[in-house]
Amino acid sequence: MKPMAVVILPLFGNEGAEMTGRNFSRRIQQDGIIVAPGCYDAFSARLVEEAGFEAVYMTGYGTSATMIGQPDVGLLTMSEMAAHAGQIASAVRLPVIADADTGYGNPVNVMRTVREYIKAGVAAIQLEDQVFPKKCGHTRGKQVIPKKEMVKKIEAAVDAREDSGLVLIARTDANAVHGFQDAIERCKAYIKAGADIIFVEAPRSVDEMRLVYEELRFPLMANMVEKGQTPLLKNGELEKLGYKLVIYPLSALMAATRAITDLLRSLKENGTTAEFLDRMVEFSELNQIVGFDEFYTLEQKYVY
Repeated sequence: MKPMAVVILPLFGNEGAEMTGRNFSRRIQQDGIIVAPGCYDAFSARLVEEAGFEAVYMTGYGTSATMIGQPDVGLLTMSEMAAHAGQIASAVRLPVIADADTGYGNPVNVMRTVREYIKAGVAAIQLEDQVFPKKCGHTRGKQVIPKKEMVKKIEAAVDAREDSGLVLIARTDANAVHGFQDAIERCKAYIKAGADIIFVEAPRSVDEMRLVYEELRFPLMANMVEKGQTPLLKNGELEKLGYKLVIYPLSALMAATRAITDLLRSLKENGTTAEFLDRMVEFSELNQIVGFDEFYTLEQKYVY
């Protein structure tokens, strides 16, 4: 296995983050699609950074699955999600795009959510128009709140972010509930309310994805869930369709789940992990990734 390039960060926090929300906002205005693989914890976020991507997405599905072993159905609280986002933001220099679900209440609750996520150090948050408790975007049983209610949430988020530069991504799940045209009308209202990026969840065809851009002519986010409801397109194809940002929220989690499952099955059957060594990073490489070298340097400097 080819060793990965290792990014060394300040221990116990990333006070020297290279890209704030304001920087990320400027990046949105520049050419080229932004690719943000999903992470489910601080360690997976570091792997995204080491792989050379320019942004990372904190998946709500992955957070719920790994923090409490439960599905993404609104079980985690705002404070749990914000704390998790803060751990991720402290581990990388990349801009962190964080799932903020429905904002965890009414517009006043959204204001507190925005402020807590800003304190956590994220560059962008995603707010959706589902009824709370929400459902994962590519699953059944979704419901959406009235358009006017979501508009007020976005307006509250705009006011709460003040001059932080936090990028606001407005997501609608109306396509699966009320149809494509309702989703478009909602997006137009969310743009007017102050959203920076629009996210129409779960379009079912390339033609539908193309129509979103033709109707809105606004920065869009695409969600690539393998074997989900939306066609799995290459990044270049998405850019040609008018998309500015693409997330791969579950790819790393699904790959890790397969790898761990295979390892445990092999261990159970063979009584050893020896036959799995070529599919694992070496212990020394793992130590390097998590930052033992930096810790040893600091220990020599400060510990006596």
